[in-house]
Amino acid sequence: MSNATLQSTVGRGGATMALSQEQLRAIVTEALAEIGQDERVLAIVPDKTRDDNTDQLLPFAAEILEQKTVGRFDVLIAQGTHGPMSEAEKRLKIGWNKLAPATIGNIFDHQWDRDDELVTIGELSAAQITDLTDGLMHEAVRVRINALLAPGTYDTVLVFGATMPHEVAGFAGGAKYFFPGVAGPELTHLTHWLGALATIENVIGRIETPTRRVIEAAAALISARIISFTSVSTRNSEGLRTHALFAGDLYEAFRRAAAVSSQVHFKRIGRKYKRVVALLDRHYDELWVGGKASYKLGSIIEAGGELIIYAPHLKQLSATHGHLIEKYGYAPLEQVREMVAGSDELRANLCVAAHLAHVSYGSTSNAAGQVTARYLITLASGVTEAACLRVNLGFLDHRRLKLEDYRADSETLVVEDAGRDLYLV
Repeated sequence: MSNATLQSTVGRGGATMALSQEQLRAIVTEALAEIGQDERVLAIVPDKTRDDNTDQLLPFAAEILEQKTVGRFDVLIAQGTHGPMSEAEKRLKIGWNKLAPATIGNIFDHQWDRDDELVTIGELSAAQITDLTDGLMHEAVRVRINALLAPGTYDTVLVFGATMPHEVAGFAGGAKYFFPGVAGPELTHLTHWLGALATIENVIGRIETPTRRVIEAAAALISARIISFTSVSTRNSEGLRTHALFAGDLYEAFRRAAAVSSQVHFKRIGRKYKRVVALLDRHYDELWVGGKASYKLGSIIEAGGELIIYAPHLKQLSATHGHLIEKYGYAPLEQVREMVAGSDELRANLCVAAHLAHVSYGSTSNAAGQVTARYLITLASGVTEAACLRVNLGFLDHRRLKLEDYRADSETLVVEDAGRDLYLV
């Protein structure tokens, strides 16, 4: 079966629901009903920067596939451009302690910058790119993906992951676990820069976006059957709550889950604030992913205001791209576009350029027409003061930050677990 063939989508969920383990298992069982004996199955799972229920769902799938006596069942980590996980982190992610011995074969890392780890499965033409991006981009792009997804390697690919508002694609989930999750650099750079050009205000929290159209067109080139498991979850002091799980067709499962996410992950408030203190979610241990605090909170900060990102656990800007971030610095999109135009290095690393603009979030102009960042971003983290100043960020010693003072200020909003929910006025 080609993945282009529309599959049925099963599942259930809603903003007020909390699916039980029995309900989750029943959905996984139904979605895997057509997999036959001796099939080769590959599971694509999120990395440690995503907080989801893969550790519950993948053991269900492994048990069901063992009963079907599939030929092999391997796992590929969709880490995109993030650094690799330790063996302990991988095992925690896939629920290793719930797995029977030998139910899973190999656990593979994705290496996006290794040519020998990638395979070309097609191309999106210049005309296609122009149409898919509403004219924001015009150049053809080669579609390269992890070599494990080459035609004939696996019969079926299972995609596990949650959806929530996302700055590049509008919502995480679905085809995004292929591109950029296990993609080559071409589409990774293109999609990130496309998200920046479309502007974060017009992308984040929207289901249909130029980036979504591009990554779904690329995913249609994958020859294996794809079964997608897209969930919606939240976490509180009692643990993870799964509001929804939809499984089956890659495109429909994503859209049904994103509709629930639109109810669960949007926080609508009645005003903007002069200052927002973001207590960064601990899943984000570098600003490459911790920038979500700015993406998710930027729309509720007044022009000329301040975002303080409080994250003592955050020690670096980016393990992979830190040197480029420090060289060019965070800036509004207008300035980043000028930097891209004048730098071959930045044009070759458009995902970094997009990150610089996304973290800066928005811009404003003074009386002289000069463009500046709409608000100041101050890091209260493990990143040094010198590094903050090099990249146009403010610095605050996290040991001296007194949250009680900010909580008492009517012009300040303190946000717990920042980076998860999208705040809107």
